[in-house]
Amino acid sequence: MTYLKTRAVEPDLIGRPSSNQRRWFGLGMIILGLSVATSALLGPLMLGVIEYHASQGAIDQLTGGDAAALFLVAPLSIIAGILALRGHRAAPVIAMGPAVYAVYTYTQLTLGGDFVRYPGNSEDFFLLNLGLFLTGGLMAITAWTSIDTNRLPRTSSRFDRTLGSILLAAAVFLLFGLHVPHLIELWGGELSDAYLADPGVYWLVKLMDLGIMVPAMIGVGIGLPRHRVWAQRAKYGVVGWFALLGSSVAGMAIVMQINQDASASLANTIGFGTFALLGLALAFVLYRPLFTVATEPVESVRRPMR
Repeated sequence: MTYLKTRAVEPDLIGRPSSNQRRWFGLGMIILGLSVATSALLGPLMLGVIEYHASQGAIDQLTGGDAAALFLVAPLSIIAGILALRGHRAAPVIAMGPAVYAVYTYTQLTLGGDFVRYPGNSEDFFLLNLGLFLTGGLMAITAWTSIDTNRLPRTSSRFDRTLGSILLAAAVFLLFGLHVPHLIELWGGELSDAYLADPGVYWLVKLMDLGIMVPAMIGVGIGLPRHRVWAQRAKYGVVGWFALLGSSVAGMAIVMQINQDASASLANTIGFGTFALLGLALAFVLYRPLFTVATEPVESVRRPMR
């Protein structure tokens, strides 16, 4: 007589790349995390060695962003790297968030300053930012290609519809609640103090948010309820990015509030804080099943009783 029982199976790296691939991917994520931490420590948050060509209001925002980078992005990158070295299946999906965040953030830190108007020395750290940009891009591509959707934890149709609706709502908020009103004011001739202080930062953020972040959220938000395979893969990167970027923006708002910046407001601080908590909660719910122990059926033989 036979019967089926289950035995624990250690979660493995999705896609099962070779040991050499896992090794360099893991080391790459650890290097990314250490580099992110180095940039944050050298910036206005801690040592002040890097002096950005920006207004004091923008420096306050950079300080809050450095806090998120140091306490969230860097540790998560290192954790993803360690998981990759151990062959854990969660490594590539967790790596996508901090990798894309690095490309997004260090593009802005490299190009967003006014190098003629404000003093600073951030150009001396161009190679650090270039390394972060290239490493983040390479790790994001590697993580994407390492994911095998057939081995991802299955999410219910209800969960996918809910997550898709949240991403679409967040995209609508960013588009019509944040960016479009500012653009209408600007096109109408109303130049805010924040715009006049850092117009380069203003346009770069608008370009990247409206050209990358909002379309990504809309695409995944539409693709998930339709059970698109690419959306099942992309949701991990978008949610991770959402959580990290939301935390960074919340950190910016908090520092501006503490320093009594003219552009700060309690409503923005609460709103962006809520945005960050929502992103972190979504990431927790989405990533948690990756760390459960899977089971598989194993045929066993029952000996007849004597």
